[in-house]
Amino acid sequence: MPAHYLDHAATTPVLAVAREALIEHLGQTGNPSALNSAGRAMRRVVEESRERLAGALGAQPSEVIFTSGGTEADNLAIKGAYAARQAADPARRGIVLSGIEHHAVLDPVEFLVESLGAAALFAEPDDRGVVTVDALRDAVRDPSSIALISIMWANNEIGTIQPIGELAAVAREHGIPIHSDAVQAVGHVPVDFAASGLDLLSLTGHKLGGPVGTGALLARRDAKLTPQLHGGGQERLVRSGTVDAAGAAALAAAVEAAVGMLAVESARLITLRDNLIQGALDLDLGIEVTGAWTPGSAMDRLPGNVHLRVPGTDGDSLLFLLDAAGICCATGSACTAGVPRASHVLLAMGIPEEDARGAIRLSLGHTSTQADVAAVLAALPEAVARARRARGAA
Repeated sequence: MPAHYLDHAATTPVLAVAREALIEHLGQTGNPSALNSAGRAMRRVVEESRERLAGALGAQPSEVIFTSGGTEADNLAIKGAYAARQAADPARRGIVLSGIEHHAVLDPVEFLVESLGAAALFAEPDDRGVVTVDALRDAVRDPSSIALISIMWANNEIGTIQPIGELAAVAREHGIPIHSDAVQAVGHVPVDFAASGLDLLSLTGHKLGGPVGTGALLARRDAKLTPQLHGGGQERLVRSGTVDAAGAAALAAAVEAAVGMLAVESARLITLRDNLIQGALDLDLGIEVTGAWTPGSAMDRLPGNVHLRVPGTDGDSLLFLLDAAGICCATGSACTAGVPRASHVLLAMGIPEEDARGAIRLSLGHTSTQADVAAVLAALPEAVARARRARGAA
């Protein structure tokens, strides 16, 4: 791992308890669907993991559908719910989402629009990246035409936390199923599936200390989902495929651990986050913080998220310059075919493309320390100066 790893929102180191659970069960042999003793032993691992994960997130074990990660969970939720609603009522073609969703939500919706005639309706965020109740109400002006609502719990780039309970109440008022991509939220802020009012919730292991390739979709028992994978009928008949028992055990262990230490860890990360944000602002480099931010609080922003805009720079230049200084971070942009593009999240918030280009995300996690914060603040002045010279020479 780099000297100073500040890209935990992309993936975070595996927790010891998750690693131990994975190794323990990788040593066992048996197919959880088999009726023999080896299969029954592995089925017990899967079901105990299901119970542990559900218990940590305020869900019922029967509501846990194991997947390969957040992307699969999002696809199953969106495509599966849309297909089920269309079968029941072909007039329901609308999918309401926000412009700041992860591509694991945006792209499945785009696929449905292009291939099946769905209609994407956007509940646009405000300048802090918050999707308000009024914005959602405006997007569902014709409830009878809406198949599904999907609003992420917390944004992966700017860290803004959405008022999910309030948004779910609007969905319930109109009898519309609502899904939330909670990949960045689970294990980092309190998540109670039953209390949230959601019908569907996606999570993944590698954002909270579990292994890559593990995840789950929480789906209320009355949620209607058309399978997107067909085969053995595992996981409530909606997600066929041999269940990864070792992965399920590691995921459950990671979720339990992350939720168990959430209060203490959140307070620790808030301090580091605020020190980094305020320290960057105090450098007098014209740096701006993106999204909602209340010092000392994780009510409106993830505890470990720092998203900065640096006027006169390109985020890619800042990333490589900081990387050369031993600091691993991310940009707020995606690169397609080698052409840098401003982040769709920032553009959806109304930030001009010129300003959106110079964005970096520094995300803290369970291995982060004040030394990481100090290293970033020490490296930023030189990195910003060189990035501005590079942009001026371009």
